[in-house]
Amino acid sequence: MNRFFAIVFLFAVGFSAQAQEYRPSEANLTKRALFQEMKFGMFIHWGPSSMLGAGEWVMNNRGIHKDEYRKLQDAFFPQHFDAKTWVSTAKQAGMKYIVFVTRHHDSFSNWDTQYSDWKITKTPYGRDVLKALADECRQQGMPLGLYYSLTDWYRDDYPHQTGRTGKKTGRRSEGNYEAYLQFMKNQLTELLTQYGDVLSVWFDGHWDQTNVEGSDDMRSRLDWKYDEIYGLIHELQPACLIGNNHHLDPFSGEDFQMFERDLPGQNKSGFSSQAPSDVLPLETCETMNNSWGYNITDENYKSSATLIHYLVNAAGRNANLLLNIGPRPDGSIPEAFTDTLSKIGEWLNRYGETIYGTRGKLIEPQEWGVVTATKDKAFVHLLRPVDLNFVFLPGFDSKVKQARLFPDGRNLRFKQQPEGLFISIDNIVWEKPDTVIELLLK
Repeated sequence: MNRFFAIVFLFAVGFSAQAQEYRPSEANLTKRALFQEMKFGMFIHWGPSSMLGAGEWVMNNRGIHKDEYRKLQDAFFPQHFDAKTWVSTAKQAGMKYIVFVTRHHDSFSNWDTQYSDWKITKTPYGRDVLKALADECRQQGMPLGLYYSLTDWYRDDYPHQTGRTGKKTGRRSEGNYEAYLQFMKNQLTELLTQYGDVLSVWFDGHWDQTNVEGSDDMRSRLDWKYDEIYGLIHELQPACLIGNNHHLDPFSGEDFQMFERDLPGQNKSGFSSQAPSDVLPLETCETMNNSWGYNITDENYKSSATLIHYLVNAAGRNANLLLNIGPRPDGSIPEAFTDTLSKIGEWLNRYGETIYGTRGKLIEPQEWGVVTATKDKAFVHLLRPVDLNFVFLPGFDSKVKQARLFPDGRNLRFKQQPEGLFISIDNIVWEKPDTVIELLLK
């Protein structure tokens, strides 16, 4: 498997041409490799914005003044929040890690921070939900990553004058990035010293200080001082993975590359003109309906088959899928999410071997699907029926000793040619949503 080992070798190098000055620690490289094998994670968007039932951007979208928005704190009481249920739901769905929104663009902190009174422990609920979640993740062996917003619609010291969003939330000051940067450093220090081992810090909001995605000039109007922010994180937890949803090529100091609502190499959302990295782990994030935060009117739920296809297509492109849920304001998870997650979990119980621990990019994605592989096996995922009596894998040069249906083991005829691999699919029974052929490699 020449191409497979080439990808693994490049990944082990650990840093790209854009990031020569950053040399990740051995612990960081080890965690990158483990992260790339997880393949499937749960994203959780939740906070006082959930009370308005219109998604996590409601403060910006409705131009709510920060003083009015602050009143949500007096009524936020997630009486049905149960960390064990959240983590168990992820585990039963076959998810291998969780990324939780600690602070979104509305600036509300879902932990007992000492640097803001706009936080969960100042609500009538009064408890540190991040601590409960981190403790439960540790109990169930579930790695926990932390989403953290760079953009802020609430604080006066954020440089909102040069930002694209949060223009109608009532701020009149000039902003003070030096003060805001120190605030972020203080909070990040809390998150990385008080809640145990952190899988990743998932930054978002860089785009607020750039032109719209796809513009010729995507330079930031603000010097975010990432060398200081990233350096602090790697100093506090050298193995912690840093990713930034800036919709650009990776910056120095970043440990994985993310894509928002796009598979690597695609740009259907308009956010993903960047090329997929060949050396960093990849991750794509997607919603189960059309919303990240709880949206009471959004019933555009994707089917389990659609989401399984997304997971398989991500794995075939060497990427993880971070699939989002938006719990209700009371902390419970909508049944539309849990029912679909349960079906995905059932599929992974049967087909997980073809996803977890695999690598993609052995061949380019085809109209019929993708290929994933381990060192001694490859898995041909037929996501769409093929009209011919064979399936062709162009450029597949790994030596095959046996081809069989997965998981029933029925042998299939195959022929290797210089141009690729031909596999006979006469009289196979098509399995929905994914018919898998297992190739045993020499």
